[in-house]
Amino acid sequence: MHPDLVLLSARLLDPLTGGPLPHTALAAGGGRITALGDDREVRALAGPATAVIDVRGAVVTPGLVDGHTHPLSGAERTMGVDLSGCADLAAVREALARESRALAPGAWLRGWGLDPNVFGDRPVTAAALGPVLADVPAAIDLFDAHSMLASPRALDLAGIDGPRDFAQSSQIVCDDEGRPTGLLLEDAACELVEAVMPRPTAAEIRARAAAVLRGMAAAGLTGGHAMDANGDSLSLYAALEEAGDLALRVRVAPWCQPGADAGAIAGLVRTQGTGGDLWRVAGVKLFMDGTIDNGTAWLERPDCHGESAHAFWPDPDAYTRAVAELHREGVPTATHAIGDAAVRHALDSIEKAQAGTGERAGSPRHRIEHIETVPDDTVRRFARLGVAASMQPTHCCEFTRADHTDNWSRRLGEERAARAFRCRDLWDAGATVVLGSDWPIAPYQPLAVMAGARHRRPSRDLTQPPHGPEQALTPLQALQGYTLSPAWAAAEEDRAGRLAPGHRADLTVFAENPLTVPDEDLAELPVLLTVVNARPTHRAPSL
Repeated sequence: MHPDLVLLSARLLDPLTGGPLPHTALAAGGGRITALGDDREVRALAGPATAVIDVRGAVVTPGLVDGHTHPLSGAERTMGVDLSGCADLAAVREALARESRALAPGAWLRGWGLDPNVFGDRPVTAAALGPVLADVPAAIDLFDAHSMLASPRALDLAGIDGPRDFAQSSQIVCDDEGRPTGLLLEDAACELVEAVMPRPTAAEIRARAAAVLRGMAAAGLTGGHAMDANGDSLSLYAALEEAGDLALRVRVAPWCQPGADAGAIAGLVRTQGTGGDLWRVAGVKLFMDGTIDNGTAWLERPDCHGESAHAFWPDPDAYTRAVAELHREGVPTATHAIGDAAVRHALDSIEKAQAGTGERAGSPRHRIEHIETVPDDTVRRFARLGVAASMQPTHCCEFTRADHTDNWSRRLGEERAARAFRCRDLWDAGATVVLGSDWPIAPYQPLAVMAGARHRRPSRDLTQPPHGPEQALTPLQALQGYTLSPAWAAAEEDRAGRLAPGHRADLTVFAENPLTVPDEDLAELPVLLTVVNARPTHRAPSL
């Protein structure tokens, strides 16, 4: 049988060693790499229907996989005005005013990517954004997607006039007189406003999602570990695949929220393995805390505002029981844990779950997401327990500062801010470090994330000093964080993450070797070709 795809004149890069493979050509068919060899022998395998592409000396790596992303919920969330590039309140007000002037009467003003650092030492309130929000229903997502600023009109439409109690750690922030300031923390509070907001149509969401996935493919991504499956996500993945618009291979982890009973957990177990050719439910996402910027992380000592002292699950032992049940059923878990207490409790729970079943072949590989500040003893536990450390270096680069004058660092204080995003320490301790973007929290371009892992500087100004340069990864480690590491975390190292016969034909092709391009230039390295399942999903005009 002839291959579906042949690549010629290639430099094939081994992500295990960082060196070149002794081949110049690759053939793929049936979604797998079928042959490696020289141009002459591989070209001879091609048939009339084979796509033969001469990459003219370009560098081919295994396809890049974003270890933590939200492609569908992010597609909908980013349909408002993008505030991520606004460096101060004046810029935010101007962007919102410009968007407001274009609205139809009665329409909602939506925004996303608002950085709390623009408020400086001022409280994060709707009033701080000025009169632009005075007369319109508005919902502005902060960058972390764990908080929202709602205008007075939006609060009124949602019936929010004071504090409320929630089953999870959420809050309607109020002033000293009990009046809402507009700041809503965590899902349960934000959902009160989202429930009365108009939603885009299914067709609009699908079109936007397809466009986002095409953009991800053009950036070199061949896959993503999607950390949600809310609403109609699963049927949308199916529709996108049927239409030929699913440009990435997606591994989906639905949420398990506080209050989940045995029936809810059993339902999550039943969904495992469902999906299509390019998407599959595999794992469950849980939350152990919120975010440091909001004061909703779970720290072993409260932050400098006296906050971040509680778990997201009001009963942390209930989380432990949920992890144990999922582990018994062979379901891998991915736990959002940012603060040191949250990470420690997640590791404790995984250790108890493993002890409850004993060592056995095929045990699920658990992972912890974010891990923004942890002490030495916690770092050492990841490798011992076989827990993957899923991290997003650009969260450090873009939202914190080396001098600790940013909101995240000020809240933590010097000791904990000095152990920020310990990618290298975890790597050196033997943990599997998976890299990702957490899009739409930060841009999804994988080269920018890999560059941030290497230089630890803000992309908007690479002359700034790095935050924790001792935590920088090497070029090879950064590449492995997007290839070998996500394959291991998914228990797919026997069929993904390498350029070898029998492995998936998911490939990323670069104009130059990403391991030798300077750190500061890596984000601009051209992606010439992206291949998923032996099918090109992006091809540069120059190729």
